[in-house]
Amino acid sequence: MELKMESVSFGYGRTGPDVIHDINLELNEPGLYCIIGPNGVGKSTMIKCINRIFKPRSGRVLLNGTDVSQMRLKEVSRLIGYVPVSTNDVFSMPVMDAILLGRQNRTRWRTTPEDIDIVNRVMRMFNIQDLAMSSFNHLSAGQHQKVAICRGIVQEPEMLILDEPTANLDVQHQVYVTELLRGMAIQEGMIVLMISHDLNITAKYAHKVIVMDGGTIVETGLPEEVITEDLINRIYNVECKIEMHQGKPHIVLGSVLSI
Repeated sequence: MELKMESVSFGYGRTGPDVIHDINLELNEPGLYCIIGPNGVGKSTMIKCINRIFKPRSGRVLLNGTDVSQMRLKEVSRLIGYVPVSTNDVFSMPVMDAILLGRQNRTRWRTTPEDIDIVNRVMRMFNIQDLAMSSFNHLSAGQHQKVAICRGIVQEPEMLILDEPTANLDVQHQVYVTELLRGMAIQEGMIVLMISHDLNITAKYAHKVIVMDGGTIVETGLPEEVITEDLINRIYNVECKIEMHQGKPHIVLGSVLSI
């Protein structure tokens, strides 16, 4: 899988200002890539340009060399699984059926034993197999999030994009899910691109970190190269101290520099 973003800009409406501008990014190796940056800098907008939810004002997004604007949505969904930051989905159906919806482009609504096997395997990965016949509408926010992630994975995409996938999870499950996504990226040869607000989890598990500020990408590199005291001060406006642990930066936060 190869993703290229070439000078991509996007804004809402015909005359609104650009939310993101001059985005250049190339990903062509399996791994966990974490996008970090303050609220409102265009992280979610950028990933929605990748999977054709938004059409860039200028520039282009290429998937395996093909301009995504020239691809059908069905083609894009075969390559990219997408898990939004939160879901307002209402499914009056069992959890297994809600996850099976992720197989739609492959099954054409005809469920096969292979589909059931894949769904069962992914539910076991996330320890929700006991919820298989529970009503989706009766789940907690954290359980909803796990189901949404499972639905993205069972698509068997070449790239999985997640917008704050651990937002509704407790600390134990934040770590567990992030470890799982990192391992899956390597084992399945997949690009996993996720937005994260937890700098320490990002520093520990990301293969590469993509830093956004002011609507564009300002840094890309290994966690130990990118996550520095200067960057945290400059981007987040917060004092901090970086301590290295097993070769990875650990951020000890201080005071807000100014409001």
